[in-house]
Amino acid sequence: MESIGLRATVEAMIFAGGDPVSCERMADVLGVDRNTIDSVCCELNEYYEKSGSALRVVKLGGQYQMTTRDEYAPIIRTLLDLKKDAPLSGAAMEVLAVIAYNEPVTKNFIERVRGVDCSGVVNTLLSRGLIEERGRLDLPGRPMQYATSPNFMRCFGLESMGELPEIPDETEASLQMTLEEAIEDAQLHSPSDQ
Repeated sequence: MESIGLRATVEAMIFAGGDPVSCERMADVLGVDRNTIDSVCCELNEYYEKSGSALRVVKLGGQYQMTTRDEYAPIIRTLLDLKKDAPLSGAAMEVLAVIAYNEPVTKNFIERVRGVDCSGVVNTLLSRGLIEERGRLDLPGRPMQYATSPNFMRCFGLESMGELPEIPDETEASLQMTLEEAIEDAQLHSPSDQ
């Protein structure tokens, strides 16, 4: 496939996908390697920039999605009659940070770090699609594990979790829990067998 044809094809795939499209899947479908897809997406963004387009292609981990530039958000909201999402509360941002820096984690882990119940906040983050369930631990009570979602990456403009800012050393120590502590905590908070 010649370069311009490949670029147009990748653009069509990302546009038609709507949701993030896997780089690996596009590479498989087109019979090219992932580096070629990455390069083509960079070309697309250069093309959009030079032409003054309102579009851009963002990389979210190993996926690409077509979006509009941030400056067009207010007019799009007005057009589509969308309400601006209410900002996250301080508690929600704290819980999100605990999950992002330690994922996957259980609700007990989050509550132990924060020192307060976080059921409502976890439910809010789930309903907004910022976190997702990642299975259950094989421990008594089978506690659910939570992790950030692809929507979290998109909302915060991250390509990978490695782009999160460093945690200051004194805070990092307070957020870390050994596996043994997590197991002990899960056992202490699991329903007793009767």
